[in-house]
Amino acid sequence: MWAVTLVRASTLVPDTTTAPAQANYSSTEVRPVATIDCTSCLPEGETEESFSRNALNSMSQGLGGSQILKIAGEIKALQAQGTEVCNLTVGDFSPTQFRIPDSMTDGIGQALAAGQTNYPPAVGLPETRKAVRDLYERDLGLRYKTDSVIMGSGARPPIFATVALVVEPGDKMLFGIPSWNNPYYVHLSGAQAIALATDAASNFLLTADQIAPQLEGVTLLCLNSPLNPCGTAYSAQQLGEICDLILTENRRRAAAGKRPVMVMYDQVYWMLCFGETQHHSPVSVRPEMAPYTIFVDAISKSFAATGLRVGWAVVPPALTPRFKALIGHMGAWAPRPAQLATAALLQDPSAIRRYHASMKTAVEARLNALHQGFSAMAEEGLPVRSMAPQGAIYLSVKFDMLGRNLGNQRINSDEDIRAFLLNEAGLGVVPFQAFGLEQDSGWMRFSVGAVSVEEISAGLDRVRTALRKLN
Repeated sequence: MWAVTLVRASTLVPDTTTAPAQANYSSTEVRPVATIDCTSCLPEGETEESFSRNALNSMSQGLGGSQILKIAGEIKALQAQGTEVCNLTVGDFSPTQFRIPDSMTDGIGQALAAGQTNYPPAVGLPETRKAVRDLYERDLGLRYKTDSVIMGSGARPPIFATVALVVEPGDKMLFGIPSWNNPYYVHLSGAQAIALATDAASNFLLTADQIAPQLEGVTLLCLNSPLNPCGTAYSAQQLGEICDLILTENRRRAAAGKRPVMVMYDQVYWMLCFGETQHHSPVSVRPEMAPYTIFVDAISKSFAATGLRVGWAVVPPALTPRFKALIGHMGAWAPRPAQLATAALLQDPSAIRRYHASMKTAVEARLNALHQGFSAMAEEGLPVRSMAPQGAIYLSVKFDMLGRNLGNQRINSDEDIRAFLLNEAGLGVVPFQAFGLEQDSGWMRFSVGAVSVEEISAGLDRVRTALRKLN
């Protein structure tokens, strides 16, 4: 129940009898404005920290920033000094390497020229939602009603909405590590994190055997395929085993009158699968998972369109009213021109195929160049190995350097390895620890959206030279 304070209208009428006379400026004149030095009134130093603790809530005190962006800032500083760095850190695309589809560029321009700059509906334009529905039926074999598609400004608002609507403070939210950003959403929701460390044996993907003993009290299971940061993807068998586990658990909970385990399935990279890798979803391998699966998706990665901020959730019909309400209050809608251009693109399968014939080939070429380069180094006996690329724009690479020495300097941690690669080889990478993995393992994420094959080749030569210096 909201408490509302009413103020009588008569108390809001200004007293004009004592108001000072105003200067008579015309509407076209620029009025002089006295400058107030706001900085002189603001707390500083220890006072600033104390003010922050008092003004903000307890949740804010433990909220940290992105480690990836911190690393990227360090690289930009080196580049500004003229240092050559092959930047393989941020999961983004450089427009000099990857452009959005021409039809999207044209479509956005046409929408702007036509004056399509007002608010879109909070849940998305009808034609964009329909285009997503048609895409899922046409390319994924999943039939939903348009009403199940709810748009957002990229994938983050649908992710936040899913966590906010499913997870109560104190509930358990289960996910594998390394993974992208799950710990932050746990913190925002006041949930308990069940973060299960994975390893190379399962391609860093959660398994049913890991999940089974941890399900008590879990209301949200977070899965991502292809996986950020590892570039690996679930097989139908792996995913089916997890789905069988969830279906059994939810039948048990239904009989006991308990809340089900919901699955948030982040498939933002599903169009970027390589080689023999095929994309699978919980509903495609087990249709009975439809009531329990919330899809999160976007054009961000599949079309190198990270800055256009067009994403969506595909939600079971029973959940859509609350989902729409929260998204509406968030105001996190994608811009109207970008939604219109997205609708036109997703309804044009031939345009998608033409774009991916070039774009996917270019992404795969970069991933393969890295994988082949590191595989060749491993054959030379150098302490490095990589996993064959399966999907997304990432490659997982392990540097077996812990305990090794560079001159008189000993390498004791993943941070030491990252610094070695940056300072000795001009290679910017992100340790798996930035994705929640606590132990030092030597595993690093390589992201290829902002570099050329030539930059990768030069970077590999520098790495080979640097690794040979170790003793």
